[in-house]
Formats: sequence, C-alpha cells, structure tokens
Amino acid sequence: MPDTATKKATRAGNYFISNYPPFSFWKKDQEALVEQAYSAPHDGDPPPLGLYHHIPFCRKRCHFCYFRVYTDKNADDIKHYLDCTVRELEMMAKKPLIEGRKPHFVYFGGGTPSYLSAKQLKELTDRMKALLPWDEAEEVAFECEPGTLNPGKLSAIKDLGVTRLSLGIENFDDRILEINGRAHRTKEVWRAYERAQAENFDQINIDLIAGMVEETEENWQRNIEKTLELRPDSVTIYQMEVPYNTGIYKDMKASGSLIAPIADWETKRRWVKDAFAALESAGYTIGSGYTAVLDPERTKFIYRDALWGGADLLGLGVASISHAKGVHYQNLTEIDDYDAALDAGRLPVQRALQTTPEEMLIRQFILQMKLGRVAAAPFQEKFGVDILEKFAPQLANLRQEGWLTIEDGEIILNRDGLLCVDNLLHDFFLPQHVTDKLV
Repeated sequence: MPDTATKKATRAGNYFISNYPPFSFWKKDQEALVEQAYSAPHDGDPPPLGLYHHIPFCRKRCHFCYFRVYTDKNADDIKHYLDCTVRELEMMAKKPLIEGRKPHFVYFGGGTPSYLSAKQLKELTDRMKALLPWDEAEEVAFECEPGTLNPGKLSAIKDLGVTRLSLGIENFDDRILEINGRAHRTKEVWRAYERAQAENFDQINIDLIAGMVEETEENWQRNIEKTLELRPDSVTIYQMEVPYNTGIYKDMKASGSLIAPIADWETKRRWVKDAFAALESAGYTIGSGYTAVLDPERTKFIYRDALWGGADLLGLGVASISHAKGVHYQNLTEIDDYDAALDAGRLPVQRALQTTPEEMLIRQFILQMKLGRVAAAPFQEKFGVDILEKFAPQLANLRQEGWLTIEDGEIILNRDGLLCVDNLLHDFFLPQHVTDKLV
C-alpha cells in the first residue's frame, strides 16, 4: 500500500469533501449575487432541479454532529419554522430561474425529518407541493432516526411519495450509541426496519459510521453481520471525522488533546474495506466511496448523481445549501435571523460564491471521482476540456502511487484509492483553494 495511507491519527477538522470551492471561501453580504442568479432562466435546456428541505430538530444532539440542529423547540416553535420554510419556497418558486420547472429529486434532511409528527409532515408537504409540485420527481429521499418511527408515521411518510427511506443506524451496539450521543437504541432499529419493510418503500437505506468513540474490531464485525442480516437495499458507510463544531472537539479542546478519541484513518479505511468485501460477497455492488447497493439497476442515488453532475439545488430552511446557475450559497444559520430576512422580503442568505467555469469543472470532476470512475468524454462535451490533459500531472502522480488507472478515456480508482478519495481530491484544487479549513 502507498506510504500516504500509513497509520495516521484522526485529528479535528473536516475530511469529507462535499463541495468546491471550499465553504470557507464563500463570502457574506452576497444577496445581490443570488438574486441575479434567479433573475432569469437558464440559456437552453436547464439542468435537473433538486429541492432540499432542512428539518433542524432532534431528540438529542449527537456528540459528532456538526449540522445546524435544535433540541429545545416546542410544537409552536416547530410550526413557526415550517411556516417560514413554506414562505421561502413561495418566494423562490416565483423566481424566473425556478418558475415552470419541477423537481427532479426532493430530499428531506436534518437534523431529523422523522422528528416531525405525521400531521406536521402532511401539512408541510401538501403546502410545498402546491407551490412546486414533485409529481414527476424520480426520487424523494427522507432521513429518519429509528427511535422516532411508529407504524402511523411510517405510513404517513410513504404517503408523501417518499421513495428512499434512510435509517441513521450508525452502530448496532447500545453502549456505543449512548457514548456517542445517539438517541435511539438497537431494539428500536429492528422495530423500525421491520415496520419500514411492511410499507414497501422502493428503497431502504441504512447509514453506518466506521470509527465511532470506543468502537472496536469485534464491534465493527458485528455491525457487518447485523447489516447482512437486515439486507437493506443500500448501505451508506461514513468514516468518522471530528469537525470543529462538534461535542467531541469541544471535549478535546478542554483537555488539550490534539488527537480525537476515535480510530485512526488506517483502521477506519480497513473497516470499510472489510464491510465492502463482505457486502460484495453477499451480492452488493460498491457504487462510491461510501455506498453499496443490492441491485444497481433498480436502486439509484438520484440526488447524488444529479448534484455531482451540476444540477440546480433549491435549499429551504436554516443553514441549507443551494446551487443556482453557478452560484453556491448557504442560508442564514439561526432561525430568528432567517425569519427576520423573510419578514423583510429578503433572501435569507448567509454567504455565497459565484463560481468560474473552471471552478465548476473542478467541482464536478472531484465529486464524480468519489464514484470511483470518471469518463473524460462528458467533460469534453460539457466544458470543452480534456480532463486527462488538464489534470495530467496530478493523475500521473496518483497512478504512480497506486491509487488509480486510466483505461479507454476513463479514470478508475482501485478500492484503496476509493476509500481515501477525499484525501486525494485536494491535488485537483486550484492553488488559492488549498487549505485545511473546508467549512
């Protein structure tokens, strides 16, 4: 194995790359930039449109969570927030860039979307559909915490048109779930999964995290065994990281520790590699550095593939991320500020960035690298650029180090390269964007 994959402790900071240029380069006071992006439709055929709704409420904040979530809101607070998101959608649906288009995919994330009651979910989605119908959406994805699900709520979620239910299991050991701040326990996992199967969702996905606090070799092997026992349509496995705004980092800072109390990168990658090998033996196909699917012909990740291919994304709610005609932006990160902006008739924008054509190409390229295969021809067609030539030095280095091969105009990462792909992507950043601070 190449030297760069040698044992390395996990330190605080962001590892997973979800966008480009990095969020730290997005700037405040850019509402006019976002308004301009929405002021006219695309020239020619528009890209796919996605709709994301952020539900920032949870029963409990996980110690590793770095998203905008609240655990202290009552029913009136939640209703007010949901009303705000509908007001935002009403404003945005009238914009020339959005008007007349229908979402290609819809995604409810959080936080915990399943924290909402069945009544709240139906009222919210009925109002949303009246403003921006998603009857033609290929995918409606919905994140769940197992302990929030009951038969009535699962039935209501299915009635919303959800095609993929994603269960945030993370680990099958009650002690590790408790130590890491998860609200649910294993008995709730089995009950929720059985109930979800009874609803006949098109796709049930489960999330796991490799390297949680106090996770062991024995525990990880049990996680693999339990996953195979469930045999979900797809499995998503993340390697644990410790961003700066997490509870784990706060504890590290208080104790003066530079190293996170979790598995090192070599161990986490080996654990995911073991899981992928076991899943492949059970008939799964590895679809990216994080996902395995049971039937690739039937089971897709539409939102991922569309976003990584340059789709527009309209994000609703606090801290949500959007992409509009080459402009990246994030909403205000506190409910009161978000509400005040909507009251004033303003876009609730926290920060934004207008990307250049080169940055758009790099973004699409590095995100598709996470799939493990990137064909050069689509980039030539879309951007008029030969990526094999543009990135020749970087690709040559990675090929020499043993991470990838190039065959018939296609870049193909091997399994070891795929498992550390986020660490390799920095090689393709423009010089001004090379930084340790990604958010």
